[in-house]
Amino acid sequence: MNAAEARGGRSAQLKHTGLRPGWTTGACATAATTAAYTALLTGDFPDPVSITLPKGQTPAFALAVEELTAQGASAGVVKDAGDDPDVTHGALVRSTVRRLPPGSGVVFRAGPGVGTVTLPGLPLDVGEPAVNPVPRRLMREHVERIAAEHGDAGDVEITVSVDHGEEIARSTWNGRLGILGGLSILGTTGVVVPYSCSAWIDSIRRGVDVARAAGLTHVAGCTGSTSEKTVVAEYGLPDIALLDMGDFAGAVLKYVRRHPVDRLTICGGFAKLSKLAAGHLDLHSARSQVNKPFLAGLARTGGANDDLASRIATANTGLEALRLCEAAGVPLGDLVAARARDEALTVLRGAPVAVDVICVDRAGVVVGRG
Repeated sequence: MNAAEARGGRSAQLKHTGLRPGWTTGACATAATTAAYTALLTGDFPDPVSITLPKGQTPAFALAVEELTAQGASAGVVKDAGDDPDVTHGALVRSTVRRLPPGSGVVFRAGPGVGTVTLPGLPLDVGEPAVNPVPRRLMREHVERIAAEHGDAGDVEITVSVDHGEEIARSTWNGRLGILGGLSILGTTGVVVPYSCSAWIDSIRRGVDVARAAGLTHVAGCTGSTSEKTVVAEYGLPDIALLDMGDFAGAVLKYVRRHPVDRLTICGGFAKLSKLAAGHLDLHSARSQVNKPFLAGLARTGGANDDLASRIATANTGLEALRLCEAAGVPLGDLVAARARDEALTVLRGAPVAVDVICVDRAGVVVGRG
């Protein structure tokens, strides 16, 4: 075991899988935007073009497309998803940057192959292009940096498009979520973390083993980087205590049942943990779905009336159901966390492990405890 693996935690888990990571559509759009805006100001496209991701990585992307006209500049990057079986692997992500009047700021548009939000319950308003908040922030940050370097105001329109995106989106849940016309531009870290079920579950087991060998008594199973930050802030846990659970809640629970620790925290997005609350141990969107009628039933136990329960049962997303309950003073987040904890204890079958559950929203705000 090398030094990095000996430290355990999420980074060691990723290395242990032996799989090659890739880049999100958000990272690709940021790279394309950076190249296009640079060309708009200088007349030259940087190729390869480097960007800075939220965790400090500075990947470089080769340009597949570049075009400079009197109206604006366009650049394109082919997405490499690494070893992840991502439907967008190989897709050409384009960004077209045009100047806007002074004071306009940065405005996003959906080009061909990028969807538009048509239903509530997503982290974007209805009518907005399906370019998620973190990719928007990344693109704005890179525009601001380039503008400062070249003395420009940075008032631009960014149109993101994906070749054949509408066709590719038929293999996703976008249509069911009310994202019409194409794909979503996604990514919270910029990195696609690949997995095979067997490799990822093996990495979870190694994470538990390393934590126990180091004498730790409290570990946390996290569904992603946002929930990881939450448990670090809540409990000050070291990296070695963090298990990148991903969608494999059952794998964590079954292994901890056989190799107990004093305390296990499960932290994840509200929608994912609502699946655990409903009895699902695999939280992947292809293998389990948010059960809104189940959430409606839970909400009734927390005081929801018939009208609210009906609205929850027909909500577009779990997040929309949560927001409806928050507005009505119904503690759905706490109810989901408590039920998820009950399900976890059922899987543990009496193993001497104390369990607590934390639900967070997409911004990392704690919305439920159990």
